[in-house]
Amino acid sequence: MLIYENNLYPSIRTAFVEKVKIISQKLGIDPDWLMGVMWQESRLRPSAKNSISGATGLIQFMPDTAQALGTTTQALAAMDAVTQLDFVYKYYAPYSGQIHSFADTYFVTFFPAAIGKPDDWVLQTASLSAGKIATQNNIYDVNRDGKLTVAEVKSKLPNIDAIKKK
Repeated sequence: MLIYENNLYPSIRTAFVEKVKIISQKLGIDPDWLMGVMWQESRLRPSAKNSISGATGLIQFMPDTAQALGTTTQALAAMDAVTQLDFVYKYYAPYSGQIHSFADTYFVTFFPAAIGKPDDWVLQTASLSAGKIATQNNIYDVNRDGKLTVAEVKSKLPNIDAIKKK
C-alpha cells in the first residue's frame, strides 16, 4: 500500500495507484515519493488551485509549465486524477536519473535548480530573487532571513519513511 492511498476516492484508487507505480518505475523512484509530493502540493486533488500563483493540479503546475507541456491549467483542473498523471509523468521525465530521494522528488516540482545542490545553497535564479522566493514560500524560511536554503526546505518536508511505517 502506498502512503496517502486511502485518501483517494475509492472509485479511482486502484487505477491511480497502479499508474503512480508505473510512472515511478519508469522514473526509477520510490512511488511513495511521488505520492508524498502530490499530497504535499494538492492533497491528491487534480483541481487544487493556488489563488495567488495560478498553480493547479496534483503537483501544482504553473501556467507556463502547463503550456510547455501542451496543455493549460484550466484543462488540467478539468481532468480526473488518473488522466492528469500523464502530465505529471511528462513533467518529471526529463529529470529521470537525477532523483535520488524524496527531497529531490519534491525539488523537481518546487524548484528544479535545487536538485543535488548542497544544503546551504540558496534558492534563486537570475530572474527570480531569493527574497521573492522566500516571501512567496515563507513557510520554508525557517530562520526568517528572507531567503530559502535547500536545508530549510528539506526540514519542512514530511518524513516519508516514518509515514510508510505507520
